[in-house]
Amino acid sequence: MQMRSAILNQNTALQRAAGQEGPAAVGGAAPAQGGGFGDTMVSALKAVNEQQAKSSGLTESFERGETSDLVQVMVERQKASVGFEATLQVRNKLLSAYRDIMNMPV
Repeated sequence: MQMRSAILNQNTALQRAAGQEGPAAVGGAAPAQGGGFGDTMVSALKAVNEQQAKSSGLTESFERGETSDLVQVMVERQKASVGFEATLQVRNKLLSAYRDIMNMPV
């Protein structure tokens, strides 16, 4: 119990140092502020999704014969592939970090 209160005190001190107002409720989370990690992840995932949709649209257009620019189709497919692979690597790193944290002795 003493260790828990020490951690909560450190968390409060870090929040004050970061310029956030008030401590988080016990068992709760601090209020979300715009531009945080979650917002960044959501916007990155939306960008990857948009790139995937654009790539699929160009590929379908090429398959239907509506466009003959194979280079543009392949470049967009590569962009979508690179974005997707980067997203997978970030996910893998986050899962690894989560597992490491969960396996830490308290």
